Amino acid sequence: MSDQPPPVEALSVVVPCFNEVDNVVPCYEEIVRELGDLSLELIFVDDGSTDGTLEKIKALAARDPRVRYLTFTRNYGFEAAFSAGYRYASKPWILHIDADQQFPADQARLLITTAAEGYDAVFGVRTNRQDPALRRAGTAAFHFIARRVLRMELPLGATAFRLVRAPLARAVIQLRMGNPHFFATVPRFTDRYTTVQIGHRARQRGTSKVGFGWLASHAIELFVGFTRRLATIISVTCFGAAVTAVLLGLAVVTGLARGVVVPAALFGLLAVVLLGSSLVIRYLVVVGSGHARPRLYYVRAANFPIDPADRFDADEDRSEDTQLPMSRVETIETIAVPVPQEAHR
Repeated sequence: MSDQPPPVEALSVVVPCFNEVDNVVPCYEEIVRELGDLSLELIFVDDGSTDGTLEKIKALAARDPRVRYLTFTRNYGFEAAFSAGYRYASKPWILHIDADQQFPADQARLLITTAAEGYDAVFGVRTNRQDPALRRAGTAAFHFIARRVLRMELPLGATAFRLVRAPLARAVIQLRMGNPHFFATVPRFTDRYTTVQIGHRARQRGTSKVGFGWLASHAIELFVGFTRRLATIISVTCFGAAVTAVLLGLAVVTGLARGVVVPAALFGLLAVVLLGSSLVIRYLVVVGSGHARPRLYYVRAANFPIDPADRFDADEDRSEDTQLPMSRVETIETIAVPVPQEAHR
């Protein structure tokens, strides 16, 4: 490929954490052991933990200057956590590793080797996945619906274990979407992305924070927010059902539908309800595509400068950090590249 991305020699490792007190130190030690030959910074994002996770992170930062951290004012969720980490990464490449250690840090070498071929983003795909059968089945169904039914462009089998050029990562999260489905947005910026098979292991400590309800909600948000195909299918179906109901009602009234005992009024009511539903669905899609969204997160504290916009108490004196210099803010805010209008839906 021409116009090669920079070599992966300096790396920001972003580690989102929510109640991972038993995993923070082992995760740090594994990353340093496997990737310590690179120019590293480790950004731990504490997503409102209540179990002592932040204290563990602070202890690591006190002894290793490569460790940076920020903590939210409350639990904002996975997307907010990695978005904050990507926003403040200072190295040219970003490696995303979850704190649960289900993705071994040494597998990052496979991503790095592949990225050297000229890719902007490399996603890990689990082999021998060590997750419950229901969760594996849900993931398979998700990718089938997204790729086959809704015809969305997604890296097949992509996971959160990924290596991404920092400008691309920040451009994605700067879209200010309510839920930045990262692997669904990357293909709208570049065709230089790929997947690599990587190892996977069962969680050894703590409990998973990802349940069926979260996965279902995540999938629905993606299907509705990143393509209009689903809304179109539903609205067309409702409209067709409404027309059918009207015709059946007329058939009952005119006597063409002999033996039909359902009153014509019921068909008329059904037609109104279904037609109204189709219009409401389309309305929500149109309004939602241009609706202003609140910020994904607010930062309580960090051991490095933070953009005042990421705080609601930016005017107060802070003991752990200082406000982000304007030169740094401008650097962050101006690296986004133009994207098709579809990406803002």
